[in-house]
Amino acid sequence: MRQAQSLHFSTHDGVELHYRYWPAIRSEHQPRRAVVMFHRGHEHGGRLAHLADELDMPGYDFFAWDARGHGQSPGARGDSPSFATSVRDVQTFIEHIQTRHGIAEDNTVVLAQSVGAVLIATWAHDYAPKVRCLVLASPAFKVKLYVPFARPGLKLMKAARGNFFVNSYVKPRLLTHDPERVASYVADPLISRPISVTMLLGLYEAADRIVADAQAIQLPTQLLVSGADLVVERAPQEQFFERLGSARKELHLLPGFFHDTLGERDRGHVLPRIKRFVEHCFDAPLAAPSLLDADQSGASCAEAESLAAKLPRNSPRDLYWRATRAGLRLGKGMADGVKLGFDTGFDSGSTLDYVYRNQATGKGKLGQMIDRNYLDAIGWRGIRQRKLHVEELLREAIRRLREQGRSVDIVDIAAGHGRYILEALQELEQLPDSILLRDYSELNVQQGTALIAEKGLGDIARFVQGDAFDRQSLATLEPRPSLAVVSGLYELFASNQMVSTSLAGLADAVETGGYLVYTGQPWHPQLEMIARALTSHRGGQAWVMRRRSQAEMDQLVAAAGFRKITQRIDEWGIFSVSLAQRVK
Repeated sequence: MRQAQSLHFSTHDGVELHYRYWPAIRSEHQPRRAVVMFHRGHEHGGRLAHLADELDMPGYDFFAWDARGHGQSPGARGDSPSFATSVRDVQTFIEHIQTRHGIAEDNTVVLAQSVGAVLIATWAHDYAPKVRCLVLASPAFKVKLYVPFARPGLKLMKAARGNFFVNSYVKPRLLTHDPERVASYVADPLISRPISVTMLLGLYEAADRIVADAQAIQLPTQLLVSGADLVVERAPQEQFFERLGSARKELHLLPGFFHDTLGERDRGHVLPRIKRFVEHCFDAPLAAPSLLDADQSGASCAEAESLAAKLPRNSPRDLYWRATRAGLRLGKGMADGVKLGFDTGFDSGSTLDYVYRNQATGKGKLGQMIDRNYLDAIGWRGIRQRKLHVEELLREAIRRLREQGRSVDIVDIAAGHGRYILEALQELEQLPDSILLRDYSELNVQQGTALIAEKGLGDIARFVQGDAFDRQSLATLEPRPSLAVVSGLYELFASNQMVSTSLAGLADAVETGGYLVYTGQPWHPQLEMIARALTSHRGGQAWVMRRRSQAEMDQLVAAAGFRKITQRIDEWGIFSVSLAQRVK
């Protein structure tokens, strides 16, 4: 039996998380490979230790973490700042394995169970990793709460009293038929029954989103479903599999199995299936499908076309959205933000700047209340978080350039009013060597120029009018940028040809080793509301957006000659911000 080493890694917010490491029995004839395991809720990585030997894969390193708030990792038991924080912990752990243990991402297999499987499915959707394959056992896409209206009740209680904890109702004998596993569960001091409502509700919200948009996950995936699971529902698992965008996928329904799929008494006939699937994924590598023409075919293309289509006159949905538009027009007379959206477009630089400032204004207290409700829409909250992430990665790119002793020459090709760039740079001890802001709108150029003067950055910054999709004008930028920024632009245009042309221009301009900060919108819960009720800056037409999966956006950037380094995404999975480096 392989012996585990007890190790730690520092996650993105400095918390030291515990993990177990079982080194491979080395083979000289293949690159290092890893199986990275993620435990179910309430448990820890030690509960998966038996798999390091039972899977009979001696050439693979095995890893199993203790999620924050579990096992030997710190934090209140069963808690995390948010579900999204734990998803980002996954990304940090995979990066740690690459740097500390020297195992490439595409030589990594991820094996996860229950809550861990939902974390991994969310990570695969939001971060578009390039691991070799996923094995998901009994993902907890919908926990059986058994109490009527439990979920809305928990939401109301959380709103009233803040975060609190609930105990698991599940008895160990309902998890597995294996008496040794039941006994070890009862005796294990590292298992804890509480889970925070923050994590439980976050689990539900992430699961709803991932099941609905599983087509965005392109990785080879094996799904193991327990046939007699008393803890989670089967229907969302099957829906996830049906919608999964992977070209190589397989589902195994395991009759009589309880929820602890990988710890069931009869797992002996299941584990060889995992080994066979993993080895096949290595023996017959499956190239990721090209998404460069996803604007011409596929789920997001069909979705955008459906949103652009007119509804049947006087149908229930038509009446609903007509009423919504009427309500917004009524709010226009009271709330300044709503009025600005109608006047300049809800996707305009002026609207964006207003959302960034986040100060509700309007006629009297009622107008201010309407405006506050408008500014607190989840899309605008996501926009403000995107601003923070752009600022963070801007500072990270500047830090890297300074360490390399290179000049920091920044260009933002569609800056709006430029507020997010200028405010981010004001916090630096050493200002960039130059800042060039560009925008297609003359009004934005005027407002941005005034903001440069207001911030006292006129010595290094200037604002000019320019087309972000004109390759030639981008290719001849002066000074030649070492850091390019594209924030909130590509999300507004469905055409991948336009985006590719723009990125090609930036690739022409940015020196090898320079950086690109770019944004994406892999998900949005209000797409129909935006398309049916809001207007664009382009002639007041309907604001219809085509979502790009993170994998699609990353492929477009890679095709232009940039290598993605790191990524941020908000807790709702709406807006991503990535940092890439020019490599060719």
